[in-house]
Amino acid sequence: MSIEPRNPPRQYVLKLKRALGGKAGWNGVAVQIAFAAILAWIAYEIVANASANLETQHIAAGFGFLTNNAGFDVSQSLISYSGSDTYMRVFVVGLLNTLLVSVIGIVFATVIGFVVALCRLSPNWLLSRVGGIYVETIRNLPLLFQILFWYLAVLAALPGPRQSISILGAAFLNNRGMIVPRPIGEAGLEPFLAILGLGIVASLALRIYARRALFQRGQMIHIWPYVLTFLVGLPLITMAIFGLPFTLELPQLKGFNFAGGTRVIPEFVALTVALSTYTAAFIAEIVRAGILSVHKGQMEAGSSLGLSRGATLRLIVVPQAMRVIVPPLTNQYLNLTKNSSLAVAIGYPDLVSVWAGTALSQTGQAIEIIATTMAVYLLISLVTSAIMSVYGWRLNRSLGA
Repeated sequence: MSIEPRNPPRQYVLKLKRALGGKAGWNGVAVQIAFAAILAWIAYEIVANASANLETQHIAAGFGFLTNNAGFDVSQSLISYSGSDTYMRVFVVGLLNTLLVSVIGIVFATVIGFVVALCRLSPNWLLSRVGGIYVETIRNLPLLFQILFWYLAVLAALPGPRQSISILGAAFLNNRGMIVPRPIGEAGLEPFLAILGLGIVASLALRIYARRALFQRGQMIHIWPYVLTFLVGLPLITMAIFGLPFTLELPQLKGFNFAGGTRVIPEFVALTVALSTYTAAFIAEIVRAGILSVHKGQMEAGSSLGLSRGATLRLIVVPQAMRVIVPPLTNQYLNLTKNSSLAVAIGYPDLVSVWAGTALSQTGQAIEIIATTMAVYLLISLVTSAIMSVYGWRLNRSLGA
């Protein structure tokens, strides 16, 4: 009675691998060639169909329309703009408005999110419950509904310009927005900004030095007197030498509206508040999960060193938690930027509204305008991801991960 070997002889295995490997290799190449050919055929059909449709509608392809006059006004512009400017100017105006609401929304959402997360982790029963109610309420309501709520139910319900709500007699709030004093630069503006910039740089450098002294030598340096000198004392001395850096032009009611000052349109306020509060609810949960991922022994170690609860969180727990927080936090920043396109629902002049909306309807250049809009959002997302990746890499490096 012969017993068959459990494993086939090595030479047969090698022959089988060679035979199957060669066949599988050719099959893989053939499949890839066929897939590439299908993609090329689909792309050709799309381009040919689009070209035929444009020719039928007598629309010239290309970006020559960018030099044509737009012929419409925009309610908010960070640069000078009028209806006689070109479509290229419209694109820049919409892009800057999108970046403005995105950057401000990210800053506010981050601050609110961290505060709410700390409230949820607080041993205080009331703070913990308030934070939990905020998160569960805000994140379960649609973002578009919240934008419309702030715009229609809150801001539109404010009184008219003649019955405006006065804020210290300098700013006024009504259903047309908030009118605030407008700064006008004076002769001392340039040295003031230079000294203020140097003070910020010096404060950041001092903070880095203090953190290194704490973690390397265990020496705690109180830097707030120096920071106060850099950011307050030196600018005040500069103002005493060179004069005021700017004056304020106060708004004044004339007739049925205000003259002077700067008007912050209600669409911008509603969109910024909605994006910030909505995204902050998700950021709060991300931050809370990151802090809970740090072993509770770290808090006990900080207490044994005589640090307060706030100092322990700031110096020990949160830096370690940031390794867990940064990746999902990046996703929320990207979501906020893309969600800003919902501004079209309330008429805020962002990129989608003035470029992919009004400009597209006037020119009919659908392919060019939609392609540039997609490219802009893709570029913003890639830049945001790159910045957060660099920050995460530096954080891991500083923590020795």
